[in-house]
Amino acid sequence: MTGRNGGADLAPPAPFDPVVILVRPQLAENIGTTARAMANGGLFHLRLVAPRDGWPQPRAWYASSGADRILEEATVFETVDDAIADLHRVFATCPRPRHIIKPVMTARGAAAELRATSSRKLKSGILFGPERAGLDNEDMARADTLIRYPLNPRFMSLNLAQAVLVMAYEWYLTEDTVPEQYLMTNETHVATKGEVENFMTHLLRDLDECGFLHHEQKRSGMIRNLRHLFARGEVTEQELRTLHGVVSELSRARKIRHMK
Repeated sequence: MTGRNGGADLAPPAPFDPVVILVRPQLAENIGTTARAMANGGLFHLRLVAPRDGWPQPRAWYASSGADRILEEATVFETVDDAIADLHRVFATCPRPRHIIKPVMTARGAAAELRATSSRKLKSGILFGPERAGLDNEDMARADTLIRYPLNPRFMSLNLAQAVLVMAYEWYLTEDTVPEQYLMTNETHVATKGEVENFMTHLLRDLDECGFLHHEQKRSGMIRNLRHLFARGEVTEQELRTLHGVVSELSRARKIRHMK
Protein backbone atom coordinates (compact mmCIF):
# COMPACT_ATOMS: atom_id res chain seq x y z
CA MET A 1 0.00 0.00 0.00
CA THR A 2 1.13 3.56 -0.66
CA GLY A 3 0.49 5.06 2.73
CA ARG A 4 -0.58 8.31 1.00
CA ASN A 5 -3.68 10.29 1.78
CA GLY A 6 -5.49 10.66 -1.50
CA GLY A 7 -3.53 7.95 -3.23
CA ALA A 8 -0.29 7.62 -5.11
CA ASP A 9 1.11 10.41 -7.25
CA LEU A 10 -0.02 8.90 -10.55
CA ALA A 11 0.12 10.96 -13.70
CA PRO A 12 -1.40 10.12 -17.07
CA PRO A 13 1.20 8.60 -19.42
CA ALA A 14 1.29 9.25 -23.14
CA PRO A 15 -2.19 9.75 -24.65
CA PHE A 16 -1.67 6.79 -26.98
CA ASP A 17 -0.98 4.23 -24.23
CA PRO A 18 -3.53 1.38 -24.15
CA VAL A 19 -6.95 1.78 -22.58
CA VAL A 20 -8.16 -0.94 -20.21
CA ILE A 21 -11.86 -1.57 -20.81
CA LEU A 22 -13.83 -3.58 -18.24
CA VAL A 23 -17.01 -4.88 -19.83
CA ARG A 24 -19.93 -5.19 -17.40
CA PRO A 25 -17.77 -5.53 -14.27
CA GLN A 26 -19.70 -6.88 -11.32
CA LEU A 27 -17.82 -6.07 -8.11
CA ALA A 28 -16.46 -2.71 -7.00
CA GLU A 29 -13.53 -4.44 -5.34
CA ASN A 30 -12.50 -5.95 -8.67
CA ILE A 31 -12.51 -2.55 -10.31
CA GLY A 32 -10.32 -1.24 -7.50
CA THR A 33 -7.82 -4.09 -7.71
CA THR A 34 -7.78 -3.67 -11.49
CA ALA A 35 -6.71 -0.04 -11.01
CA ARG A 36 -3.98 -1.25 -8.67
CA ALA A 37 -2.76 -3.75 -11.29
CA MET A 38 -2.81 -1.05 -13.97
CA ALA A 39 -0.70 1.27 -11.82
CA ASN A 40 1.84 -1.52 -11.33
CA GLY A 41 2.35 -1.75 -15.08
CA GLY A 42 2.20 1.95 -15.91
CA LEU A 43 -1.26 1.94 -17.44
CA PHE A 44 -3.64 4.77 -16.59
CA HIS A 45 -6.67 4.93 -18.87
CA LEU A 46 -9.64 2.94 -17.51
CA ARG A 47 -13.07 2.64 -19.11
CA LEU A 48 -16.09 0.85 -17.66
CA VAL A 49 -18.90 -0.54 -19.77
CA ALA A 50 -22.21 -0.84 -17.93
CA PRO A 51 -20.87 -1.65 -14.44
CA ARG A 52 -23.50 -3.76 -12.69
CA ASP A 53 -23.74 -1.59 -9.57
CA GLY A 54 -23.21 1.77 -11.23
CA TRP A 55 -20.31 4.17 -10.77
CA PRO A 56 -18.63 5.50 -8.70
CA GLN A 57 -18.48 2.87 -5.97
CA PRO A 58 -16.55 3.71 -2.77
CA ARG A 59 -15.43 0.11 -2.24
CA ALA A 60 -13.34 0.36 -5.41
CA TRP A 61 -11.21 3.06 -3.80
CA TYR A 62 -10.70 0.93 -0.69
CA ALA A 63 -9.41 -1.93 -2.84
CA SER A 64 -7.15 0.13 -5.09
CA SER A 65 -4.31 0.55 -2.55
CA GLY A 66 -3.73 4.14 -3.60
CA ALA A 67 -4.43 3.96 -7.33
CA ASP A 68 -7.10 6.58 -6.70
CA ARG A 69 -6.46 8.81 -9.67
CA ILE A 70 -7.03 6.00 -12.16
CA LEU A 71 -10.45 5.49 -10.63
CA GLU A 72 -11.18 9.21 -10.51
CA GLU A 73 -10.35 9.56 -14.21
CA ALA A 74 -12.26 6.40 -15.25
CA THR A 75 -15.05 6.95 -17.77
CA VAL A 76 -18.30 5.03 -18.07
CA PHE A 77 -20.04 3.88 -21.28
CA GLU A 78 -23.30 2.11 -21.93
CA THR A 79 -22.02 -0.22 -24.66
CA VAL A 80 -18.77 -1.69 -25.95
CA ASP A 81 -19.29 0.18 -29.22
CA ASP A 82 -19.39 3.47 -27.33
CA ALA A 83 -16.28 2.58 -25.33
CA ILE A 84 -14.16 1.75 -28.38
CA ALA A 85 -15.49 4.35 -30.84
CA ASP A 86 -12.35 6.52 -30.73
CA LEU A 87 -9.86 3.62 -30.82
CA HIS A 88 -7.89 2.36 -33.82
CA ARG A 89 -7.03 -1.12 -32.53
CA VAL A 90 -9.02 -3.30 -30.12
CA PHE A 91 -7.76 -6.46 -28.41
CA ALA A 92 -9.90 -8.83 -26.35
CA THR A 93 -8.80 -11.32 -23.73
CA CYS A 94 -10.30 -14.69 -24.49
CA PRO A 95 -9.70 -17.86 -22.45
CA ARG A 96 -11.94 -19.90 -24.80
CA PRO A 97 -11.96 -18.88 -28.49
CA ARG A 98 -15.51 -20.24 -29.12
CA HIS A 99 -15.03 -21.05 -32.83
CA ILE A 100 -14.12 -17.48 -33.78
CA ILE A 101 -11.76 -16.89 -36.71
CA LYS A 102 -9.42 -14.12 -35.58
CA PRO A 103 -5.70 -13.65 -34.96
CA VAL A 104 -4.73 -14.88 -31.48
CA MET A 105 -1.69 -13.57 -29.62
CA THR A 106 -0.06 -14.27 -26.29
CA ALA A 107 0.04 -11.50 -23.70
CA ARG A 108 3.70 -10.86 -24.58
CA GLY A 109 3.01 -10.70 -28.30
CA ALA A 110 0.02 -8.44 -27.77
CA ALA A 111 2.05 -6.11 -25.53
CA ALA A 112 4.65 -5.71 -28.27
CA GLU A 113 1.88 -4.98 -30.78
CA LEU A 114 0.31 -2.46 -28.40
CA ARG A 115 3.65 -0.71 -27.98
CA ALA A 116 4.10 -0.54 -31.76
CA THR A 117 0.59 0.83 -32.14
CA SER A 118 1.26 3.47 -29.51
CA SER A 119 4.51 4.51 -31.21
CA ARG A 120 2.50 5.17 -34.39
CA LYS A 121 0.24 7.53 -32.41
CA LEU A 122 -2.75 5.23 -32.78
CA LYS A 123 -5.10 4.54 -29.88
CA SER A 124 -5.70 0.99 -28.69
CA GLY A 125 -7.73 -0.77 -26.04
CA ILE A 126 -8.00 -4.15 -24.34
CA LEU A 127 -11.39 -5.63 -23.50
CA PHE A 128 -11.75 -7.67 -20.30
CA GLY A 129 -15.00 -9.51 -19.70
CA PRO A 130 -17.29 -9.86 -16.69
CA GLU A 131 -15.96 -11.87 -13.77
CA ARG A 132 -18.37 -14.79 -14.09
CA ALA A 133 -18.29 -15.68 -17.79
CA GLY A 134 -15.87 -13.39 -19.61
CA LEU A 135 -16.58 -11.69 -22.90
CA ASP A 136 -19.38 -12.99 -25.05
CA ASN A 137 -19.25 -13.50 -28.82
CA GLU A 138 -20.76 -10.09 -29.51
CA ASP A 139 -18.06 -8.41 -27.44
CA MET A 140 -15.27 -10.31 -29.16
CA ALA A 141 -16.70 -9.49 -32.58
CA ARG A 142 -15.65 -5.88 -31.92
CA ALA A 143 -11.98 -6.84 -31.48
CA ASP A 144 -9.29 -7.06 -34.16
CA THR A 145 -7.20 -9.56 -32.21
CA LEU A 146 -7.74 -12.00 -29.35
CA ILE A 147 -5.31 -12.46 -26.47
CA ARG A 148 -4.95 -15.85 -24.86
CA TYR A 149 -2.58 -16.38 -21.94
CA PRO A 150 -0.35 -19.47 -22.13
CA LEU A 151 -1.20 -20.90 -18.70
CA ASN A 152 -1.48 -24.39 -17.27
CA PRO A 153 -4.19 -25.96 -19.49
CA ARG A 154 -5.50 -27.90 -16.50
CA PHE A 155 -6.17 -24.71 -14.55
CA MET A 156 -6.44 -21.40 -16.40
CA SER A 157 -8.69 -19.56 -13.96
CA LEU A 158 -7.75 -15.92 -13.30
CA ASN A 159 -9.69 -13.25 -11.50
CA LEU A 160 -10.22 -9.92 -13.23
CA ALA A 161 -7.34 -8.06 -11.61
CA GLN A 162 -4.95 -10.95 -12.28
CA ALA A 163 -5.87 -10.92 -15.96
CA VAL A 164 -5.24 -7.18 -16.14
CA LEU A 165 -1.97 -7.51 -14.20
CA VAL A 166 -0.58 -10.02 -16.71
CA MET A 167 -1.16 -7.58 -19.56
CA ALA A 168 0.07 -4.58 -17.54
CA TYR A 169 3.26 -6.45 -16.64
CA GLU A 170 3.95 -7.45 -20.24
CA TRP A 171 3.25 -3.89 -21.38
CA TYR A 172 5.72 -2.53 -18.83
CA LEU A 173 8.41 -4.97 -19.92
CA THR A 174 8.31 -3.68 -23.48
CA GLU A 175 10.05 -0.50 -22.34
CA ASP A 176 11.63 -1.61 -19.07
CA THR A 177 15.38 -0.90 -18.94
CA VAL A 178 16.14 -2.80 -15.73
CA PRO A 179 18.66 -5.59 -16.48
CA GLU A 180 17.38 -9.13 -16.02
CA GLN A 181 20.05 -9.76 -13.39
CA TYR A 182 22.09 -7.42 -11.23
CA LEU A 183 23.88 -7.43 -7.88
CA MET A 184 22.28 -5.28 -5.19
CA THR A 185 25.26 -3.64 -3.44
CA ASN A 186 23.46 -0.96 -1.39
CA GLU A 187 26.13 1.47 -0.10
CA THR A 188 29.18 -0.43 -1.34
CA HIS A 189 30.32 -1.29 -4.88
CA VAL A 190 31.59 -4.24 -6.84
CA ALA A 191 35.31 -4.52 -6.12
CA THR A 192 37.75 -3.62 -8.88
CA LYS A 193 40.40 -6.09 -9.98
CA GLY A 194 42.94 -3.89 -8.22
CA GLU A 195 41.06 -4.14 -4.93
CA VAL A 196 40.79 -7.89 -5.29
CA GLU A 197 44.52 -8.14 -6.06
CA ASN A 198 45.34 -6.01 -3.02
CA PHE A 199 43.40 -8.44 -0.85
CA MET A 200 45.07 -11.45 -2.51
CA THR A 201 48.50 -9.94 -1.73
CA HIS A 202 47.46 -9.55 1.91
CA LEU A 203 46.03 -13.06 2.07
CA LEU A 204 49.00 -14.77 0.39
CA ARG A 205 51.51 -12.94 2.59
CA ASP A 206 49.81 -14.21 5.72
CA LEU A 207 49.38 -17.70 4.29
CA ASP A 208 53.12 -17.74 3.58
CA GLU A 209 53.87 -16.58 7.13
CA CYS A 210 51.75 -19.29 8.71
CA GLY A 211 53.20 -21.98 6.43
CA PHE A 212 49.98 -22.84 4.63
CA LEU A 213 51.65 -22.49 1.22
CA HIS A 214 54.92 -24.19 2.14
CA HIS A 215 54.50 -27.11 -0.31
CA GLU A 216 56.28 -25.84 -3.44
CA GLN A 217 54.70 -28.31 -5.85
CA LYS A 218 51.17 -27.46 -4.70
CA ARG A 219 51.72 -23.75 -4.06
CA SER A 220 50.91 -22.43 -7.56
CA GLY A 221 47.76 -24.56 -7.86
CA MET A 222 46.53 -23.50 -4.42
CA ILE A 223 47.07 -19.82 -5.24
CA ARG A 224 45.33 -20.27 -8.58
CA ASN A 225 42.32 -21.88 -6.85
CA LEU A 226 42.12 -18.95 -4.43
CA ARG A 227 42.18 -16.50 -7.34
CA HIS A 228 39.42 -18.45 -9.08
CA LEU A 229 37.36 -18.29 -5.88
CA PHE A 230 37.41 -14.49 -5.73
CA ALA A 231 37.15 -14.00 -9.50
CA ARG A 232 34.11 -16.25 -9.87
CA GLY A 233 31.59 -13.78 -8.45
CA GLU A 234 31.20 -10.05 -8.05
CA VAL A 235 32.87 -9.55 -4.68
CA THR A 236 32.09 -6.16 -3.15
CA GLU A 237 34.53 -3.71 -1.63
CA GLN A 238 32.77 -4.10 1.75
CA GLU A 239 33.20 -7.88 1.64
CA LEU A 240 36.91 -7.47 0.87
CA ARG A 241 37.31 -5.09 3.81
CA THR A 242 35.68 -7.67 6.04
CA LEU A 243 38.02 -10.37 4.74
CA HIS A 244 41.03 -8.08 5.27
CA GLY A 245 39.94 -7.78 8.89
CA VAL A 246 39.50 -11.55 9.21
CA VAL A 247 42.98 -12.27 7.83
CA SER A 248 44.58 -9.57 10.01
CA GLU A 249 42.84 -10.85 13.13
CA LEU A 250 43.85 -14.45 12.45
CA SER A 251 47.44 -13.32 11.95
CA ARG A 252 47.39 -11.28 15.16
CA ALA A 253 45.96 -14.19 17.15
CA ARG A 254 48.64 -16.52 15.76
CA LYS A 255 51.42 -14.13 16.78
CA ILE A 256 49.97 -13.79 20.29
CA ARG A 257 49.94 -17.58 20.66
CA HIS A 258 53.56 -17.80 19.55
CA MET A 259 54.61 -15.17 22.11
CA LYS A 260 53.17 -17.17 25.01
